[in-house]
Amino acid sequence: MSPYVLTILVFNLGLGTTLTFASSHWLLAWMGLEINTLAIIPLMAQQHHPRAVEATTKYFLTQATAAAMVLFAATSNAWLSGEWAIHQTTHPLVTTTLMLALTLKLGLAPAHFWMPEVIQGSTLTTGLILSTWQKLAPFILLLQISSFISPLLLMTIGLLSALVGGWGGLNQTQLRKILAYSSIAHLGWMVMIIQFSPPLALLSLLIYIVMTSSAFLALKTVSSTTMNMLAASWTKSPIIASFTTLVLLSLAGLPPLTGFMPKWLILQELVKQDLPLLAFFAAMSALLSLFFYLRICYTMTLTSAPAPSSYSTPWRLNPLRPSYFMPLTITLSLMLLPLTPPILTLVLP
Repeated sequence: MSPYVLTILVFNLGLGTTLTFASSHWLLAWMGLEINTLAIIPLMAQQHHPRAVEATTKYFLTQATAAAMVLFAATSNAWLSGEWAIHQTTHPLVTTTLMLALTLKLGLAPAHFWMPEVIQGSTLTTGLILSTWQKLAPFILLLQISSFISPLLLMTIGLLSALVGGWGGLNQTQLRKILAYSSIAHLGWMVMIIQFSPPLALLSLLIYIVMTSSAFLALKTVSSTTMNMLAASWTKSPIIASFTTLVLLSLAGLPPLTGFMPKWLILQELVKQDLPLLAFFAAMSALLSLFFYLRICYTMTLTSAPAPSSYSTPWRLNPLRPSYFMPLTITLSLMLLPLTPPILTLVLP
């Protein structure tokens, strides 16, 4: 792809997200979502591979359906209340429709079926964008209308997403699908807490973006897309393999790594809101995710020749070219937990 075209597409990705961030009018927010979707489509289809074209088509149809639902809900709200402002969206029918549309946009259960297939058909770089940057605009809209949505609907979708994200990744061998189910599970945790503490949900999203960026960049550096290919990662670079293992354990939420912070704070807030049963099931769903993260860690660190593996170690290894952002994201993924008190002072009121 031409660097000029790539620059325009990346600029439009930022423009669409910024437009949605800055808008208080539903039409402007909808335009931002559409610009964002149209900018990512050429990046997904640039491989000219049937699998990439299939993933691009699925993504386009899904996002178009969600955008149509957003526009329908905004028009219905203007018809019922005479208001186009986002903070004036109070009708139950409109808020429920918007919640379902944003659920489809974010890939939350039960509208999650498109996400693992789309990320599997994309490159690791495009998968990184889909798992991180593309979540920002819909999540901000959900954050703004969360106080008008039924708490039961939010908790149901959040818990279902956490369970589906943990359960769906158990029998996967494709790393991109595993990270897609990880995304579903993490967003489920955020949706569960979004009505009680929006700043905590936003903090969880930012930490998730840092950890997921670290995982995608590390996998891209060692050129691994399946569990079997990870068996050769220790041969390629023991240091990167070691840090990648710690990043995956951070995604699983193990202390003393950064990923423990949002899960700990969310469980604490749920208990404060007299929802111990919801907190219990959320914690149990984290154990499901922990299992498939441990499978990846075992394959990466404890599986090497002469252990049986269907992936043959290359006799000549190409020099690794890590991303410039990878050291920063890995450091943040591993070492932010001791800074929890000052972070909470800055984030929470």
